[in-house]
Amino acid sequence: MRALQSAMDAWLYGEFDWTEWDRAPAASKSSIARLLGIPEEQIALMGSVAEAAATVAKSLPPGRIIVPAQEFRSNLFPWQQLERTGHEIVLIPARDGHTRTEDIVASLDTRTVLLAISDVLSIDGHRADLMALRQATNDVGARLFVDATQSLGALHLDMGKIRPDYLAVHGYKWMLCPRGTAWLATTPELTEELIPLLPSWKSTDPPHRYFGGPFVPARGAARCDTSPSWLSWIGALPALDLLLDLDAEQVERHCIQLATDFRARAIDIGAAVGSGQSHIAVVRVTDPAAVSAQLARDGVRATLLGDRLRVGFHYFNNNSDVERAASALRGESTL
Repeated sequence: MRALQSAMDAWLYGEFDWTEWDRAPAASKSSIARLLGIPEEQIALMGSVAEAAATVAKSLPPGRIIVPAQEFRSNLFPWQQLERTGHEIVLIPARDGHTRTEDIVASLDTRTVLLAISDVLSIDGHRADLMALRQATNDVGARLFVDATQSLGALHLDMGKIRPDYLAVHGYKWMLCPRGTAWLATTPELTEELIPLLPSWKSTDPPHRYFGGPFVPARGAARCDTSPSWLSWIGALPALDLLLDLDAEQVERHCIQLATDFRARAIDIGAAVGSGQSHIAVVRVTDPAAVSAQLARDGVRATLLGDRLRVGFHYFNNNSDVERAASALRGESTL
């Protein structure tokens, strides 16, 4: 926050150097590469997950695309647009509130070119079985696109084991970055297949030129870099440094334990608790207005969507936060 405020002050008083600001997006690649354990050349700078998905969609060969029907729209609509170009889009319906791994696996066949899925879905906190889905896509020769926006930063994602063909993440959630900072990571084999969705002066190798052509794409995933909103990236760098100072596996254990404790307390109180097994917990409440008021009084920031209360825990939360969130449920009855 201090880094962002300092940049905004420099902007306000006309004391900034845009060339210094312009180094921040590229510097973030180094941090993301370390966080994911992959080379920088496999990472492209994006403004959102939708942009990342649309970039991959533009680059796909013909075939079937499998997507859970209740996916977040930024990881749903870009694929559905491909129906216009002859791709077959198969939506996997949810059962008992979330998409079943076995249903996804059963939908895969040799016609499938891509499976797109969120590591964790914020609507219910359900965590996908990425290992099983990676094996299943390998079995039919399909690619795997993972949206890690609701997990990376709080949960550990082992790129060496999962080996997604594409991984997209927006930094404004659990990575603690400003909105507008997103990344698309791909494999060395697929980087040269990527077709820039928004080619610009940033989509070429440095030193970047400003005028005239021809367009010669940058080497690696940087060919898909888009022109950055500098202030967002300036704020992202210290947030990424903070995450890199933490042990990712320890962070995951802590976050999941807090969510598990919250679910246990909610069950003891008599609330109806969702089946998610991530750092995000969803509880159904009978009096949303009363719960919302109590959360506000206790200084708890959470999301109420109708009769569904959603809370998420990061490494910087502790047991007192669990107690405060659970206390707002007292007096609730199971639906």
